Amino acid sequence: MTEEMKQRVAVFRFGVIADFVGGRQLQGGETERLIQEKCALRWVIPGSMRTRIGESTIKEWIARYKLAGNKLEALYPQERCDRGKSRAIDPETAQGLIALRKEMPSVLLPTLLQEAHVRKIILPGVTVTYSALYRLLLAEGILQKVPAEGDPQDRRRFEADNPNDLWQSDIMHGPYVTAEDKQRKAYLLCFVDDMSRLICHGEFYLHEKLECFLESFRKALLKRGVPRKLYVDNGSAFRSHHLEHTCASLGIVLIHSKPYQPEGRGKCERVFRTVREQFLSINKATTLEALNESFKQWIDIYNNRVHSITKEEPIRRFTRNIECVRPAPKDLEDHFRKTAKRTVAKDRTVAIEGRLYEVPVGLIGKRVTLLYHKHDPARMEITLDGKTHGFAVMLDVNVNYRVRRDKGTRGRDTFEIGDNPDRQYDGGKLFGKASGEE
Repeated sequence: MTEEMKQRVAVFRFGVIADFVGGRQLQGGETERLIQEKCALRWVIPGSMRTRIGESTIKEWIARYKLAGNKLEALYPQERCDRGKSRAIDPETAQGLIALRKEMPSVLLPTLLQEAHVRKIILPGVTVTYSALYRLLLAEGILQKVPAEGDPQDRRRFEADNPNDLWQSDIMHGPYVTAEDKQRKAYLLCFVDDMSRLICHGEFYLHEKLECFLESFRKALLKRGVPRKLYVDNGSAFRSHHLEHTCASLGIVLIHSKPYQPEGRGKCERVFRTVREQFLSINKATTLEALNESFKQWIDIYNNRVHSITKEEPIRRFTRNIECVRPAPKDLEDHFRKTAKRTVAKDRTVAIEGRLYEVPVGLIGKRVTLLYHKHDPARMEITLDGKTHGFAVMLDVNVNYRVRRDKGTRGRDTFEIGDNPDRQYDGGKLFGKASGEE
């Protein structure tokens, strides 16, 4: 603030408190009454957008003026002793965040904030907002991503030869939406074809868990076929055995970028930047459903618009060599099944995710592999040594209560039908007519 502006502010403040310091003796509650009147007025305050003055502020100006021996300089704006420092972050946490930024100079701020929580730099119960972190690093001059110390790395721009030779995928922190009467953060899962820059599929979810990524991945495969390689980050969702198994069964090579080096996924990062600038900046959706509906329409526009680098529409560039695209198999759903190994108990049951299933008697004591979808627990296939043994049956204890086991059944289960002990159900067969019945 210039000296002239400081003088203008001091003169204004003196005008406000002149009735209290001009030597006039105020009676009884007259002081309080005058202060309340001044608080109720609207003022044009130099150097400020505010129009009101609080009671405590007026009393502070009066005290400062009298304590300084009625000198106008006492009413000059005071410089903050913590100017340039973050007041929303305590000093110890701030030092830890600064050190972490220097250790990880190339990561995005949401990733840096997440890592600070993991390392307990931000202690449980302490809240550090994204904006507070931004201001802290900006004041320290280390906001922008800078190359790490040491020799520069040999990075070269690349592009796949054909469509679906390589897909890049990542997760972006999105806006807050209303879900279940709460404000929840949405996460964008996106798949970009390296050669054409086509957005194969993109969708917002309320989580960044593996289940969400697999669902989005399956939709991308159904839309655009099967890629030969998938280039992803090192997050927990991308390092799961389930994803590795799914990719391998589909003939997809899963590639992970080096930790804290997102440059290799630059095309996906560039799409995220465009999403922020051209979609999120103007989108007003407040629910996840509305957000995804708007984003679906925006993707269609993006894929049919000339790309600044290729000088061609992504969809046109992708379909020009459509013969190179491998379509998704008809049994695509089966490739996304989870696998689990279990030893069959003596009562011929296996337990999966809190549920009990019955398997054929011949598998008792065997180590079997179970293939299933988490969202469809009723369909669980049993395999042993690569051979299928049908589907496991969810245990019904009420039915088992009525089961009559007999040595003559040779391991088969029977139970009585109604009140007729002569009619029995033989596992795996339909109820038929009794002999002699028409």
